[in-house]
Amino acid sequence: MALVPLTRLLADAVAGGYAVGYFEAWDGYSLEAVLEAAEAERAPVILGFGCLLVDHGWLDAGGIETLACFGLGAAARSRVPVSLLLNEARTLEHARRGVDAGFNAVMLCSSEVETVSRLVREAHGRGVAVEGELGTLPDAAGDEIDVSHASFTDPEQAAAFVEATGVDCLAVSFGNVHVLEGRSAAVDLDRLDAVHRRVGVPLVVHGGTSFPEESVEDAIARGVAKFNVGTALKRAFLDGLTEALASTAAAASPHDLLGSHGPADLLGAGKKRMIRVVRDLMRLYGSSGRAA
Repeated sequence: MALVPLTRLLADAVAGGYAVGYFEAWDGYSLEAVLEAAEAERAPVILGFGCLLVDHGWLDAGGIETLACFGLGAAARSRVPVSLLLNEARTLEHARRGVDAGFNAVMLCSSEVETVSRLVREAHGRGVAVEGELGTLPDAAGDEIDVSHASFTDPEQAAAFVEATGVDCLAVSFGNVHVLEGRSAAVDLDRLDAVHRRVGVPLVVHGGTSFPEESVEDAIARGVAKFNVGTALKRAFLDGLTEALASTAAAASPHDLLGSHGPADLLGAGKKRMIRVVRDLMRLYGSSGRAA
């Protein structure tokens, strides 16, 4: 199936009262996990890769193009509607390379109006959507949450930013937290509602791992059409791999254990665990069964 514009996936989600998941992959196995989960759930999905937690030098040395090849190959064989996102590009040049490589949606880690506007003009000219962000999420480190650089999204500033830049969707900060595990973030749904009332594009939640399940429906009613999830997926994958490794005989063949895609493949064990998490989240977001 050809890539579907991100704007179409999000418009369908808004019209249908559900949200689409962006489940961040990092290699072929994790990408397969997302796609297989989406096909099993008959759910539209946003495939893609993130730049924020990846070595900058590796990205500079062709990593973005390598990731695009993985994603485009998966999209071509998909039986459900998919978009392909390069998430949280660190620089304008990285975002441009994502467009050139074939991603049909990009996000730049910047709220600088001139820079984001330039990216929007260039990307839209190539038929590529742009996700913007306004406000900064706190980051978790173990049990601690670092709020020193965090800022909530201001509704009036958000409206002005969307108008000035022309972004297609907006990631917002209202208490959601990056890479927080083991507990839920304290989200401010009133602030989210105020942003929604002022902004005319779909809203995006980053920090989906710690977003409270009981607030998902209310968030969707307040304009959220996309949830980003990463940390929970890596944790599930790592747990599955670790469990399989612990029961592996020392004399086992490395060819069976790594890259075989057979029953003994350790990475396959991680993938299976990750699929379960993605399917659960698709049901939570209401996107299961929504694929045309």
